[in-house]
Amino acid sequence: MARVCTYLNFARETEAAFEHYRTIFGGDFLGKVHRFRDVPTMPGQPAIEEADANLIMHIELELLGGHVLMGTDAPECMGFTITQGNNVHIHLEPDSRAEGDRLFAALSDGGTPEMPMQEVFWGAYFGSLTDRFGIKWMINVPGTATM
Repeated sequence: MARVCTYLNFARETEAAFEHYRTIFGGDFLGKVHRFRDVPTMPGQPAIEEADANLIMHIELELLGGHVLMGTDAPECMGFTITQGNNVHIHLEPDSRAEGDRLFAALSDGGTPEMPMQEVFWGAYFGSLTDRFGIKWMINVPGTATM
């Protein structure tokens, strides 16, 4: 089922932020809380530093009306720098690769693709971009990768 989520990036405080949000909205985190120690090192990517291994790679919490808040820490050892404007993304989960490709092409027209649509280690088809208005988007088609 397709869904839209808000994705937040934090500088080493995702866990504290999501624990705080959970006290406000209630409920449990959706699925497993993924940590950077669980991520396989990809070719050309630096290994995660030991001090960053326990940081959160991905977490989800349902807020109101089925809207899901997602989050991640952004370790500098992996080339991330949090600045105002890159800490929020709109996360789209379309029902098919074709719809993911269509959305990516349309949203990146006049914008800046950051990661082209491709198969990723978490078993999805994923891409990210900044549109012509400076809005950051992530498109993730779950369970469609053939890796």
